[in-house]
Amino acid sequence: MKIKTVEVNGKQYAEVNEQGLPIYVHDDGQEIGFDASQAVTKIGQLNAEAKNNREAKQQAETALKAFEGLDAEKAKKALQTVQNLDDKKLIDAGEVEKVKAELTASFKQTYEPQLQAKDKQIEEFQSQLHRELIGGGFARSQYIQDNIAVPVDMVQATFGQNFKIEDGKAVGYDASGNKIYSRKNPGEVADMNEALEILVGGYAHKESILNGNKSQGGGFGGAGGNKLTGPKSLSECKTQDEKVAYLKQHSEQA
Repeated sequence: MKIKTVEVNGKQYAEVNEQGLPIYVHDDGQEIGFDASQAVTKIGQLNAEAKNNREAKQQAETALKAFEGLDAEKAKKALQTVQNLDDKKLIDAGEVEKVKAELTASFKQTYEPQLQAKDKQIEEFQSQLHRELIGGGFARSQYIQDNIAVPVDMVQATFGQNFKIEDGKAVGYDASGNKIYSRKNPGEVADMNEALEILVGGYAHKESILNGNKSQGGGFGGAGGNKLTGPKSLSECKTQDEKVAYLKQHSEQA
C-alpha cells in the first residue's frame, strides 16, 4: 500500500479525495482515503482493551497463587470422600455409586429423546439462519449486481466458504483464514459487500467474472460471431472456471 501523489510545479504532493483524506493505493489497485483520526481513535480503543485484558490476567495469576502446591487429584479425591460420607447418611457408602448410575440412566432414558429433538431443531434453525444471512447476502449484494457478470449462485459457490456467521452477521475471511478488515473504515470488520470486493480483487480469474471483460479462451465466444464453443452442457464442465465460462457464454447468447 502506497500513498497516491500528484505533481504540482515540479513537486510531488499527496492527492486527497473529496473529504480531504489522503488517498492510498492498495496492492490490488483499489484507492481508499485514509482517515488518520479514525485510525488513531480505533488504536486507542484497542490499546485500552489490551490493558484491561492484561490487568485481568494479572488478577487471575494473583488469585491462583493461593493454590500453589495443591495436588489437584488429591483434592478431587478428598471432595469425593466427603460427598460419599454425606450420602452415607441415607444410603450405605458402598451403594452410592450404584444408585447414582441408576438415577442417571433413568433420567437419560426419559429426557434424552427430548434433548435430541431440541438439538435437531437448533441445528435446523442455525442452518436456516446461515442460508439467510450468507445466501441472502449474496442475492442482495449491490456489489455483485453492479460488477459481476456471472450468476449469483456461481459467485456464492466460489466465495461462500469465505464467510462465517458471527454475532448475527456474515464475516469474511481470506484464503489464509484471516478475518477481512475494512479499508474504508480502518480497524473495523469489512461488511459483506466490501469483503466480496476484496475477495474478488484477489481472485486469480477475476477477469472472467467481472463485467466488461472478455476471455479469449476457456469456452467464451469470440467477438467475431455467436458460435458456441467448449462444453455443450453445464454437467460437462469439469472445473469451476469452465462452469463460469459456460454460464457467461450462454447468458451473452440469450
